[in-house]
Amino acid sequence: MTAAVESDRTQPRWRRILTRPGNALIFLGLLLLGVLWIYPFIWLLSASLKTQPEIFGSGLGLLPQEPIWENYARAWNVVGFDRYFLNTVLITGGTVLLIVVRSALAGYVLGRYKFIGKKVLIAVFVVTFFLPEGYTIIPVVQLTDQLGLLNTFLGVILGLGAGGQVAATLLYAGYFSGLPKELEESARLDGAGPLRIFTQIMLPLSWPITATVVILSFLFAWNTYLLPLVFTLSEPEMRTLAVGMTAFVGENSTDWPGLAAAAIIALVPVMAVFIALQRKFVDSIAGAVKQ
Repeated sequence: MTAAVESDRTQPRWRRILTRPGNALIFLGLLLLGVLWIYPFIWLLSASLKTQPEIFGSGLGLLPQEPIWENYARAWNVVGFDRYFLNTVLITGGTVLLIVVRSALAGYVLGRYKFIGKKVLIAVFVVTFFLPEGYTIIPVVQLTDQLGLLNTFLGVILGLGAGGQVAATLLYAGYFSGLPKELEESARLDGAGPLRIFTQIMLPLSWPITATVVILSFLFAWNTYLLPLVFTLSEPEMRTLAVGMTAFVGENSTDWPGLAAAAIIALVPVMAVFIALQRKFVDSIAGAVKQ
C-alpha cells in the first residue's frame, strides 16, 4: 500500500489527475470543446492561404494545396491595410487611454466617496449600459460636428472613449471600495491631497483592474465598426481595419481569400495584447470572485 502511494507521488501531476476516476472523461470533453472553439480560427487561417475556388471546393479541409501568401500582400498593400492599420492603432491607443483615465477617476469617486444622489447615478449608469450603440450614434455625431471634429481622429477617439463606459467605471468603483481606508488616512497625515492619493496610491494598486479595462477597451475600440464608419464616410483614408474590410466585398462578388487574410491581420494585435495581459486579467477576475 505504501509502495503504491509512493509510486503515485513520483508520477507527474497531470498523469495523477488523469488516472483518477472520471477525470479522463472530463479532460476529453474539455479537449473536444477546445477543438470546436478553435476550429473556426484555424479554418480562417487556412482560407487566407487558399484560392477562391479552393475555399468552396475543399469544404471543411484545412490544408491548402499550395499556400498563397500573395493574399496577405494584396490585403496589406493593394487594399490599403497598411494605412488602415496605423489609423486603428492611433484610434485604439487614444481611446484606451481616455477610457482608463476617465473610468478610473469616476470609479474612484463612486467607490470612495459618499454624496447625495450616488445610488441614483449608479442606477442611471446601469440603465445606459443596455442602450444599443445605434441609439446614441446620432447625438454623438451631432455633438462632434458642433465641435468641429467630425472628420478627425480626435473626433473618433472622443466618440468612442467619452461615452458612459459603465462596465469599466463600475469595475474601478468596486475595486476602490474594497481597499482599506487606512491607506488614505495615512496619506492625508503625510500631507497628500486627493489627486496625489489617487495617482500615487490608489491607481497603482488597481493595476489588475486596469489590465482588465485595457483588454476590454482595446477589444471594443479595435473591432468597433459603426462609429468609425459614420465618421469616415467622407474621409476614406481615415478608415479603420474593421471598416476597411468592406473593400473586399464588391457589388457582384466577394474576395474571400483577401477578406480572410485581412481578418487574420486584424486579429494578430488582439491576440498579442490579450496574451501580454492575460495574467493580470485572470488575477482581477479571481479577486472579484473572492470578494
